[in-house]
Amino acid sequence: MKNRLPILATVLMLMQGCNSNLDLLPKDQLTIPTAFVDYNGFQTYAWSFYNVFPGYSESVPTSDIDGDLFLNANPNGQSKWAYRQIIVPSSSEDYNGPYQNIRAINIMLDNIDASKLSDTDKLHWRSVGYFFRAFNYANLLNKYGGVPLVLKALTDGDQEELFAPRNSRDEVAKQILADLAFAEANIKPNGDGPNTINSHVVRAFISRFGLREGTWRKYHEMADAESYLQASAEASAKLITTFPNVTANYDDDFNSASLAGVTGILLYKQYETNQIVHVLSSRARQSAGRWDLTKKAADMYLMTDGKTRFTSPLFEGDKSPYTEFRKRDKRMYYTTPPPFKVTVTGQSWAHTGVAADAEYFPLMASISNEQHKTLPTMNWGAIPVRHEPHYADDAQGQAFCVTYTGYRFYKFGNKLVNGLQNVDINDCPIFRMAEIFVNHAEAKYELGALDQTTVDNTINKLRVRGGVAPLEMANIPTDPTRDATVSAVLWEIRRERAIELMGEGFRFDDLRRWKKLNYATERKLGRWIKKGVDVAASASIPIQDGASEGYISYEPVSPGEIPAHYYLHPIPTNQIVLNPKMEQNPGWE
Repeated sequence: MKNRLPILATVLMLMQGCNSNLDLLPKDQLTIPTAFVDYNGFQTYAWSFYNVFPGYSESVPTSDIDGDLFLNANPNGQSKWAYRQIIVPSSSEDYNGPYQNIRAINIMLDNIDASKLSDTDKLHWRSVGYFFRAFNYANLLNKYGGVPLVLKALTDGDQEELFAPRNSRDEVAKQILADLAFAEANIKPNGDGPNTINSHVVRAFISRFGLREGTWRKYHEMADAESYLQASAEASAKLITTFPNVTANYDDDFNSASLAGVTGILLYKQYETNQIVHVLSSRARQSAGRWDLTKKAADMYLMTDGKTRFTSPLFEGDKSPYTEFRKRDKRMYYTTPPPFKVTVTGQSWAHTGVAADAEYFPLMASISNEQHKTLPTMNWGAIPVRHEPHYADDAQGQAFCVTYTGYRFYKFGNKLVNGLQNVDINDCPIFRMAEIFVNHAEAKYELGALDQTTVDNTINKLRVRGGVAPLEMANIPTDPTRDATVSAVLWEIRRERAIELMGEGFRFDDLRRWKKLNYATERKLGRWIKKGVDVAASASIPIQDGASEGYISYEPVSPGEIPAHYYLHPIPTNQIVLNPKMEQNPGWE
């Protein structure tokens, strides 16, 4: 049975919304005398904080569409950021949500000292509160830069604080790091039991936040980058000492019915039939998701010899999907379906009799199983797909599992619950060691302290499970697509990060912190196809430059370089109306 803390958190929130007694008096007056008395009261109250983790929300892969490695496989689905179509919102949950969470957290923090908790338990619950407050402020800082710091639960009498100007980025970032440092030092090492916030989870977030803030400061030419990078590197190093390995199967990180005990998983969001479910696996196996990898993303996956597809003698060309997928990083097969063809009758299928059409069946059988990613791919109702790639504009009667680019994203897809739509139960990792590995390698590089031992303990452990030759700092293969402003070593670290975290909602923010949003303006291409051979001659699939053979190209040419002010989100206008001292981010006025 799964640990139920995050599940119960959602249930409690629903109960609070429908309990008529709670509507009779202000909620704060009712909950404070009862919630903040003993350990159990604090524990129950804090369960709702876990809802800040999105888990398998459709918003996670959707956010990657704003980067360079994902395409929205829908008409007019291009990124509003890349095409300069962002409108300053009147309100935004990205702004309001964290402040609602912070208020709830501050209420708990304000009531710790007067409780009956022991001194040790007071430190623990203050640490839990500080962790979640830091997490919410980090989300605000990431999007908006400096924002008002509120470190207590405000009332109508706190007029000065209610109408305070924005704190600087420095002040907010320092507060986040201070909260996390306190939490790391004082939280119970094992938290409140399995799959709860503990010292390892705190370090995992220091690893993430320190890298994000440190590199933002470095590439946006701000002071004090090193202290944040050092915090990231130190937290990551502690975790790597304690958790030196990841599970051997990449797919297990994302498509396990339970992540309890899975090597390298530090915290996860739990899903269980009849309690809390998600829809992401179903979306990955029908038309609704419409998330595609771009040609650039596919090209990033290395050959098994550790070289790029542009330089490796193992690469046999990309004019056929069958040759393009040969001898690639295994993570490619878990992220986008390899090619095949079968004949389908209802829910039954059979091989075509053409050997090439079945080439990848043995490979997928060797690295997956019938509950996960063996071929043929299927929709949520267990109806087999006739062929992959399965183009939206050449679907031949099957309107599900379709793609624009030919690289359909199915990383979170599985067959654990066949025949049922939108009741997916695979657990979602929130913090995992694979991310810590790539964080650590990047932070050490940025600090000028990367060596081969660090690479072997991070990047190369991920390459092992991808079946890819190790990275050797003294012998890095040439990549003709490398950005000339990025060193060869850093390019490989960023490649590993992109591949390992594909579709997990990191890429757009990575481009922002590296000051590389220009990548998102590159033409998003798909596979090489020839009309009349790979697809019907009449298929309405657009090809680059209007040719009948070439790379698929649905999106128009972008308007050019993304403006500098697009690196931060605009402050919602209602916040500026409510607080005359609130200033808009420059460029969005």
